[in-house]
Amino acid sequence: MTERERIAAADEPAGLALETPAAPAADRRQVAAGVLLGIGLGGLFDGIVLHQILQWHHLVSAPYPPTSLDNLEINTLADGLFHAATWLATLAGVLLLAGRRGGLGRLPAPRVLVGSLLAGWGAFNLVEGIVDHHLLGLHHVRPGPGQLWWDLGFLAWGALMLLGGIGLLRSARR
Repeated sequence: MTERERIAAADEPAGLALETPAAPAADRRQVAAGVLLGIGLGGLFDGIVLHQILQWHHLVSAPYPPTSLDNLEINTLADGLFHAATWLATLAGVLLLAGRRGGLGRLPAPRVLVGSLLAGWGAFNLVEGIVDHHLLGLHHVRPGPGQLWWDLGFLAWGALMLLGGIGLLRSARR
């Protein structure tokens, strides 16, 4: 067993077979699956926590303020389509992992999986924050006084997750 394999084996959860990142194509597939899972889970977290539980905003609450039943129906439809898209990204990540040789029993090393999940979630936050909050003005994280700070905090959170994920991925390749 090489030094790299010993380090990777130390990261392996009990009972799961570990594939070392020997084949670049397998590495890319593992990372792509994790990134898709991160995008999907980040979107689901955004929609469930910010849209439904906290009710801070809906996807299109700036152009269609949810102050009438008609506008609330438009916002609910937009939120539902957003949730469907993020669910499909999550499903694509799971299918990409399941389609690997050996199926779901052969997961990537934890640092690869967690790093790619964080990178995907962080990238989702950055793209969603820049496009929806700033370029299109569809909504703000928390509208009202201080909304710019909430939007900037959301971007900072995304950048930290993206950088943390990239750092974990790099450490897994050493």
